[in-house]
Amino acid sequence: MMFDGHGWGFGGGLMWLFWILLIMVIVWIIKGGAGGSSSKTSRNEKTPLEILEQRFARGEIDKDEFEEKRKLLEHR
Repeated sequence: MMFDGHGWGFGGGLMWLFWILLIMVIVWIIKGGAGGSSSKTSRNEKTPLEILEQRFARGEIDKDEFEEKRKLLEHR
């Protein structure tokens, strides 16, 4: 009567652990944790125009240089 199916074997507590891990893996795969597509862009990546605007806002470049580089970026 020691092994009546309520122990910590595969049919007991480890079975819960198995299902929890399986669900976590499925959710991870669905959310794209397994690499995802390479076309997906991160929001942390800024466009060249955004970088240019930030440089202008910080005073690293003047208005003329900003306008010149902006025109070059728009014609790419």
